[in-house]
Amino acid sequence: MKIQIAALAGLLAASAAQAVVINVADSTAPWLGFMNVSNLPSQGGAFQFASGWGIGDLNSSFNDGAHTLTLSPNTIGDPNGYWYTPSGGPGSQGNKIMDANLYQEVTGGLSGQSVTFQGNVISNTLTQAHTSVAFIKDFAPDYSSFNTITVPLAPGAFSITLATDSGAGRHVQWGFETIGVNVWFTDVAPFGKVVLGAGVPAPSALGLVGLTGLVATRRRRA
Repeated sequence: MKIQIAALAGLLAASAAQAVVINVADSTAPWLGFMNVSNLPSQGGAFQFASGWGIGDLNSSFNDGAHTLTLSPNTIGDPNGYWYTPSGGPGSQGNKIMDANLYQEVTGGLSGQSVTFQGNVISNTLTQAHTSVAFIKDFAPDYSSFNTITVPLAPGAFSITLATDSGAGRHVQWGFETIGVNVWFTDVAPFGKVVLGAGVPAPSALGLVGLTGLVATRRRRA
């Protein structure tokens, strides 16, 4: 497993508040996918549904040889008019807002700590139809509420830090959220993409440990 963490004060062992730095991992890390679907704002924007999605279905792809992660606008292969106007096909208009979450999650092990998620955005060519951010989210044990911090994925280095709640059983997620209208798969290229560096630890790391055994496989609304 190549989740790599720089620990500043006895990671996950000390009772006092700690600082943890997490870098963007490659495809071997336990990434999860989740999708929230809503109507277009022009159609009232009502929430439609949410469910776990495969990483590839999120249009997230890793190139471990090049140490990159690419995030692209979401596509739906179903031509039904629910998804597209007049129906799915080249040049059709998407009818839904797709909120794609690519993330990792730890339950309990990061409570009461200062968590930093950092990485490098190689390029971002997304049009105004889509946005993509890096996030850290700290959920209540029942996922009923959460604290969060985000940063837009502008080219260059990014770093965000969230002081997590010290309560027991909380779920801490970190990753990327790409939001925008669904696009027919042949029309994706003009809408752009985000390319990030992945799998290479930051040079400032003071120590490296794995989170083996702490990463949850449960998929909940991100």
